[in-house]
Amino acid sequence: MDGFTPITPERLRSGPTPRRIARRDDWANATEALAAGRLTLLGLWGARGAVHMALLDEASHSLGLLTLETEASFPSAALHHAPAQRLERTITDLYGLRPEHSPDQRPWLDHGRWGVTHPLGPAGPQEPQPPYAFLPVEGESLHQVPVGPVHAGIIEPGHFRFTGQGETVVRLEERLGYTHKGIEGLMTGASLARGAELAGRTSGDSVVAYQWAFAQAAEAALSVTVPPRALHLRAVLAEVERLANHLGDIGAVCNDAAFAMMLAQCGALRESTLRATATAFGHRFARDVIAPGGVTRDLTPAGAQGLRSLVAEVRARLPRLIALYDGTASLQDRTVATGTLAPALARRFGAGGFVGRASGRDFDTRRDLPYAPYDGLAFTVPARNDGDVNARVWIRVREAEQSLALLSQLLDTLPNGPILTPLTATGPAEGLGLVEGFRGDILVWLALGPDGRIARCHLRDPSWFQWPLLEAIIEGNIIADFPLCNKSFNCAYSGHDL
Repeated sequence: MDGFTPITPERLRSGPTPRRIARRDDWANATEALAAGRLTLLGLWGARGAVHMALLDEASHSLGLLTLETEASFPSAALHHAPAQRLERTITDLYGLRPEHSPDQRPWLDHGRWGVTHPLGPAGPQEPQPPYAFLPVEGESLHQVPVGPVHAGIIEPGHFRFTGQGETVVRLEERLGYTHKGIEGLMTGASLARGAELAGRTSGDSVVAYQWAFAQAAEAALSVTVPPRALHLRAVLAEVERLANHLGDIGAVCNDAAFAMMLAQCGALRESTLRATATAFGHRFARDVIAPGGVTRDLTPAGAQGLRSLVAEVRARLPRLIALYDGTASLQDRTVATGTLAPALARRFGAGGFVGRASGRDFDTRRDLPYAPYDGLAFTVPARNDGDVNARVWIRVREAEQSLALLSQLLDTLPNGPILTPLTATGPAEGLGLVEGFRGDILVWLALGPDGRIARCHLRDPSWFQWPLLEAIIEGNIIADFPLCNKSFNCAYSGHDL
């Protein structure tokens, strides 16, 4: 893999994750491979005195980790590979390490309101920042429409700056970072137990996926074997979370096309899913159920029966809702051929989840970098090439159907036995977790210090590689279709802003 040993899925899950200390030419070679499309960028993050890069080789189903030690600057990957751009800007904001010759050196998460600069690096007093400079657009009869960060609905804050020519969008530029919580700073020095709690609070709709990815990283670092029953229960939790979010999104997309009945019906099914989760695991979003070493709450016969009843209910009602969506011409007129993401662009950005799979990037961590118990389950990863709002709805529909089938398999084959392996955090050690959340692959890299406490933890949401694509797909569409395109992506604010 372009100069360093690839990490196979078996090696990734079985013990401490190896990473290579790179020279500057190694870093340049990796950047060249990204630009040429031979590798996919999985993550790019900073630390005190170093920057780290995670790379995926989709052809060989393997990955690699590079570390470049530096106290000041590093060669910019974004100079040749656009998906690295916002990640590099974040490294500068948090650590003060600067990408050399980067095409965009504006701040990203830092809005000038933290009171300090570079809070995770050599922190200094807050410096005054000029007004954020949005990229210029030239042409005749152009006008700007600023939207947010406060929105009309109950959603998280983000600013969208539209440049239009009449009703047609010429450019959209986003500004995010309003929900920055300092998760990575809070992780530093925390115990594993506290780290697991923080991971589960990174993005409220992906509690299970973040908890599982963090647990994977800790278990790899400490070479911990998780009981089979706990692994099955984790998958049950993950598929219930996926189902709830997909049901909610299908209804919300239709609502943004003024078809409110689908929102009501899908919302009712989502509520049934959350209630079944609360009955089975004690919390509607399964918060703090997954922990390093296993799970903290077992599934009772009553809880299992509630999940079986949920599967039966959704299987009975979902086909009629799908038929209603597919048979409503006015709805199809809004979703078909709207907000189309080209397959080449999806592949270049490594777009995960339904965003990538609706545009031909047939990648799913559960299958392509498999982890237990998915390596022993039968399921299909749906994919399409049309890449519009309609395609993203259909991928959600098919994934919801697969989640129902997986839940039945998991409940039928749930093994007996313990649910938690006691572990003692020792260090130094490092591990990487990679889990398929409902939006796509979530990456967690964890480094433990000599005392067993967290020295560094990085959490990467799939939205980092999806938000820029939303800017691309809205161009040429009308402003009124932005809510529809935005909801069809449903990128995370909180998970992105950290």
